Amino acid sequence: VQLQASGGGLVQAGDSLRVPCVVSGGTFRNLLIGWFRQAPGQEREFVGAASWGYNQRAMKGRLTIFRDNAKNTVDLQMTSLKPEDTAVYYCAARSSSGAALYSDISTYKYWGQGTLVTVSS
Repeated sequence: VQLQASGGGLVQAGDSLRVPCVVSGGTFRNLLIGWFRQAPGQEREFVGAASWGYNQRAMKGRLTIFRDNAKNTVDLQMTSLKPEDTAVYYCAARSSSGAALYSDISTYKYWGQGTLVTVSS
């Protein structure tokens, strides 16, 4: 399974940004796709995840995940961006079976390379 996140860059506070993650290989139906972020000097943290049955999930108020099962993509939509949203954003995948919490980072087997989002004030 390969994941490719793109679309990061420098944005202004208050802007919106949509970061796509393209997934290839494996069987997309059987994958749980998660989004994580890692700010400078911080631990990587869970943002949200979407399995096959969820086309859209709102996370953390300003962040929404859109899963397109026809295109094998899972996008992270961010609105009203703040400087504290500055981080490298990663998409990751694991099997959708099992009872592990979506937020359990150790359960994600496949990772994309990450894309840097910088929010200036």
